Amino acid sequence: MRFLVKALIGVVALAPLAGWADQDPQTMLRKTERAIETLNYEGTFVHIVDGQVDTMYVVHRVEDGVATERLVSLDGPEREVIRDQDEVTCIFSDQKSVLVSRRKDDGPLRAAVPRFTDNLEDHYRFRSLRSVNKLGRDAAVIAIEPQDDLRYGYKLWIDRESGMLLKAQLVDRYGKVVEQLIFVSLDLPESIPAERLKPSIAAEGYARYVQDDTADGEQKPGRSAWQAGNLPSGFKLTASNVRVMAGASSPTEHLVYTDGLASVSVFVDQGDGDQVAPDGASRIGAANAFTTRVGPHVVTAMGEVPAVTVKMIARSVTRQPGTPVAAQ
Repeated sequence: MRFLVKALIGVVALAPLAGWADQDPQTMLRKTERAIETLNYEGTFVHIVDGQVDTMYVVHRVEDGVATERLVSLDGPEREVIRDQDEVTCIFSDQKSVLVSRRKDDGPLRAAVPRFTDNLEDHYRFRSLRSVNKLGRDAAVIAIEPQDDLRYGYKLWIDRESGMLLKAQLVDRYGKVVEQLIFVSLDLPESIPAERLKPSIAAEGYARYVQDDTADGEQKPGRSAWQAGNLPSGFKLTASNVRVMAGASSPTEHLVYTDGLASVSVFVDQGDGDQVAPDGASRIGAANAFTTRVGPHVVTAMGEVPAVTVKMIARSVTRQPGTPVAAQ
């Protein structure tokens, strides 16, 4: 009898892991990417960075393959964000303004989940952890751990049945949480009325601004006048453009380096020749930044990676011989 009891306990203890074997971490990550973009969902989540908690209400509706999303800030002044297939509309009640962007940015949920790409396993280790109950759902837990100290890792809690994200953490090499997003309530209805996507803020009379980034001078990767010579293994240049930032008199060159999961943006600006900008580190939320000077130019590297990574990249940026310099 004692042997039978032990055997039954063993079967119960192993059951979640046996079910997990059917869906490895990579498969579950892909399922979560699809779920965030294709499911109907409505709920409240908290976003925590550096001890600051922002509470958001989200409605995500998919009709005929077209997704529309409404985000409402539940802390501080009334603010809403409406995302559709073509643009992002931000309504700020405290500033009595509406900002419309033609650029298709990721929302906070999509940004919290790393995109699975080829060769990630060369630089990250994927592990499945024991399942837990979260919001009354059977949640798979996966860890994505970097194989060096130059990038952050992830820990994700995922609803097994739907693939929907329930909780996400960005963690450093010591397991310390850098940033996290946690659903405190979540519904997955079959359908959502279109009225749920309409803003609750009456924006009549608000100032309206339209930001159209389609006019930016996009360049093919590798044709930039500048390059970073010291990159973490697997990082490649994936985008570059030149634009005049708001309030600036000269153009800024923007480079994006990524390993498929972590990414770093590099900005090269024409500096003030009468002043010497010392090397300096800073932090904006979960993103680290490092600024240095290359001749008359100011170079800033910024991304959700450890501080040592942006410092290494910024200090390695040089102008490529024989190329024109955009930031002049």
